[in-house]
Amino acid sequence: MRIAVDFDGTVVEHRYPEMGDERPMATMTLRQLQEEGHQLILWTVREGELLTQAVEWCRERGVEFYAVNANYPDQTEEDNHYARKITADLYIDDRNVGGLPHWSVIYQLIHRGYDLQHYIRKEVRSEMERQAAQKPKSFWQRLFAK
Repeated sequence: MRIAVDFDGTVVEHRYPEMGDERPMATMTLRQLQEEGHQLILWTVREGELLTQAVEWCRERGVEFYAVNANYPDQTEEDNHYARKITADLYIDDRNVGGLPHWSVIYQLIHRGYDLQHYIRKEVRSEMERQAAQKPKSFWQRLFAK
């Protein structure tokens, strides 16, 4: 799967043009997705030296991108089919409707092939079942359970 990943506010806290602190589990999740064979594309507003810094920051943490602000590694504006819009199967961005889920949720969505709605329903159902199992039985339920 091709996954476009924003940088500022997504992989790191939003401090642009400075480098923010890593968001919890971001690079760990990206490394795992790479190991599973997904192609990661860095998709960011950064350019020039700021872009180089972001790519190096990720590389130091074991995250290598298939392409950077491009659809394939050596794409240039001179290519016959150059497009500024990145083509991907998924886009991970802090500006999503509803915001950026925790990286552990992002991994589960991708790994299990869920959409966010399916994941939320499943989690709510699990939580309701857990609470029902912990709820003490009434006197009458205990009496007739024997």
